[in-house]
Amino acid sequence: MPCQILPFPQELRPKLPTIVGNVDYLTLRERLEQIDVLLRTSGVEQEFVRRALQAWTFAEERPPTAGEQLKYQERSRRALRCTILRTLLQEDYRGFSCQLAGHPLYQWFCLVDALDQVRVPSKSELQRFAHWLPAGEMRAILDGLLRVGVEHPQQLGLKEELDLETYFLDSTCLKANIHFPTDWVLLRDGVRTLMKATGLIRQAGLRGRMEAPEVFLLRMNRQSMEMTQQGRRAGSRKGRKRVLRQMKRLVRVVRAHARRHRELLDRQWERTEWTRPQAEQILRRIDGVLALLPQAQKQAHERIIGGRQVANAQKILSLYDPEVRVIVRGKAGAEVEFGNTVLLGENRQGLILDYEIFRESAPADSQTLFGSLIRVWEGTGRRVGAVVTDRGFFSASNSRTLQEAGTFDALCPRQPAALRQRMKEEKFVRLQRRRAQTEARIGILKRGFLGRPMRAKGFVRRELALAWGVLTHNLWMLAKLRKTGKKAVPLPEAA
Repeated sequence: MPCQILPFPQELRPKLPTIVGNVDYLTLRERLEQIDVLLRTSGVEQEFVRRALQAWTFAEERPPTAGEQLKYQERSRRALRCTILRTLLQEDYRGFSCQLAGHPLYQWFCLVDALDQVRVPSKSELQRFAHWLPAGEMRAILDGLLRVGVEHPQQLGLKEELDLETYFLDSTCLKANIHFPTDWVLLRDGVRTLMKATGLIRQAGLRGRMEAPEVFLLRMNRQSMEMTQQGRRAGSRKGRKRVLRQMKRLVRVVRAHARRHRELLDRQWERTEWTRPQAEQILRRIDGVLALLPQAQKQAHERIIGGRQVANAQKILSLYDPEVRVIVRGKAGAEVEFGNTVLLGENRQGLILDYEIFRESAPADSQTLFGSLIRVWEGTGRRVGAVVTDRGFFSASNSRTLQEAGTFDALCPRQPAALRQRMKEEKFVRLQRRRAQTEARIGILKRGFLGRPMRAKGFVRRELALAWGVLTHNLWMLAKLRKTGKKAVPLPEAA
């Protein structure tokens, strides 16, 4: 059953101060004012509140009162604006909460300014804001913004509709925030996490018989330094095997102590000052490492002692983010990257029309082409006129299907002879020359809107952070187009 959004009450809000002499501030203020208009006129804000309200009322056991609904609607609006601004500024939750407390412009944009007092969201509230809607709902909101730009550009203040004549597609790696996944380092990570969690339990008053957790941390640190030094000594292979066997024995003891303290906390958590949710946070931390540590230990044994390779699909790259994948890029300085493959497609104006992040190892680029085109068609209601990609997306069947559909084929051929032949076509050359800007668009999105590196851990959170980054990026670009009112820069003519 659709939810009816109650009208928001009009409140007196302080006027923003007049700032003179700082061009950067004035530029940011003007851009935020444009994004504020876009959120209201495009229906993004209303659709965000409607979807959040629908999920909230469905989860409630009783129908909410009008006052409760108004309060939740205000929180939803604040969640949208705070997350957009935090994504734009690339701040963490604590840092953004501090900036919001002392910046009138940010308070105005996030709707937290008031005449009597300013109530700034805490870091925990900002974290809840970032997960207000799932990734699927965020994609629907983004598609709605693009559809308005295509069908009703005047509603967004644009002089012309969004360009769907040319579609540029490429893939990249969204790096995970992990250290280099050396096998024996995973054992060190597991010991550290288990002993720190055990130390917290013992400090809370629940103690089992064991040496102090700091003793085990000291032993693991010594063995880690010894393992590092083996590479500089003669007979390093035998030395690495010896140290790894010592690490395995230490890990076995640490796992037993951590499991015993975990069961003690689960049974007697009332004796501590923690609430049950706080205790469960410690339990989940221990359970996650205990579940993956045996596999990490086996992986280190196979590679160091057995001298055998482990398939990428079976590797553990992080004890804290098991959904990270090995991505072979084959580029200078990035032969192998660790993260998830992301597919991005933009139009000539720099708006991102489609994105997809792959949980498992991504298929070949050529197999992802038409899935992206279908999503663009479903999201915008229009079909693109030309598709431009690198040679990774090329296949004979893809080219044939595009030609049969009446779409200009600008896929870069793999064969040098075929590429030399197509380089004689003026339109193909112009489109391929423009495709270089898509690499820059990927860099702008990753470094300017997703973080360096992205802080989100786990595939679900990375997917949601990607959706927020794309939405913020497109609002930023639309605000620029709305401000200037200029057309997209035409492609350069061939000489």
